[in-house]
Amino acid sequence: MDYPSRHKKFEQVMAERRLDGFVVTHPANLCYLCGYTGSNGMLLSISGQWIFFTDGRYTQQANDEVSGARVVIAKGPLLIEAAKLLAKHGSAAIGFEADNTSVAAAAEMRKLAPRKIRWKATAGLIMRLRIIKDAEELRLIRQAVDLGATVYAQAVKAIRPGARESEIAGKLEYAARKAGAEGMSFDTIVAAGKRSALPHGRASTQPIPRKGFVVVDSGVILRGYCSDLTRTVHVGRISREHRQWYEKVLQAELAGIAAVKSGVTAGEVDQAAREVLRRDGLDRYFTHSTGHGVGLEIHEPPRLGKGQAERLEPGMVITIEPGIYVPGKGGIRIEDMVVVTAKGAEILTPTTKELIEL
Repeated sequence: MDYPSRHKKFEQVMAERRLDGFVVTHPANLCYLCGYTGSNGMLLSISGQWIFFTDGRYTQQANDEVSGARVVIAKGPLLIEAAKLLAKHGSAAIGFEADNTSVAAAAEMRKLAPRKIRWKATAGLIMRLRIIKDAEELRLIRQAVDLGATVYAQAVKAIRPGARESEIAGKLEYAARKAGAEGMSFDTIVAAGKRSALPHGRASTQPIPRKGFVVVDSGVILRGYCSDLTRTVHVGRISREHRQWYEKVLQAELAGIAAVKSGVTAGEVDQAAREVLRRDGLDRYFTHSTGHGVGLEIHEPPRLGKGQAERLEPGMVITIEPGIYVPGKGGIRIEDMVVVTAKGAEILTPTTKELIEL
């Protein structure tokens, strides 16, 4: 990763905000700015210097992973070590991630740092850089998407009446780990029969019924980057009504993808997908937003929901995932990951969207 370039861009952001320095603690932002993936770390940027703090448990990991910053192994709380360094810089305006910092942690920062330090609460400054993926990030995301699609295909083979939802999820997750995934992007969703009407129906011990939809929503983490994939299959012979529902959700998903291009708002994409369902009175069963950004975290900006005014830009990676969820009957969701381009959307997900009857 080109960490020096990222540092330079963020230093420009700090200058625009009239910040003399910045403290980074959010794990995904630490990974983005210096490559660190451990659970305890702090990155300080001040006067053109980048210093990374961690404790003795992560000495080897920090030395192996951290790039573009001097590593300091603290003997006590990381804030105390950072405060010692800040004391050498006189009066300074230091930004911190208010959107990822608890009230207690913010109070501790003010308590430990020299009085001449002026703490400035900020939100989303690093995320504004992360929202546009560079070529290396896109390469890694494509690999994660491909792996996620491969293990999904293996899991589908295990779907049969009587098998437990948790069994399907377990086989999918085992295949992902065996293939090299660092973990799952989120708790795997396998929701069958009436439970498919639960948008976030995490895999339960319920057996797959003899007839009905099965929603499988899963994602893997590969080299730090997430994937996200949802497909819906049907066990047994599908009814005419259910087939129509599936076709409408598929049309909505395709309409959402077709609406994606640089310059359109996130809300316009949501509306394009939602309108397809509205024409048949199914929009009342579409109870979540059309999509979200994906990268180092499974849910990142932009959010593709009603009224969202953020404009899409080339390099954003987003999901398009409309669905309908009819209580007592079942639900359907179809989801792809796409890259926003100047002219449209590049679909990353290779998995077929044709209705599969098992």
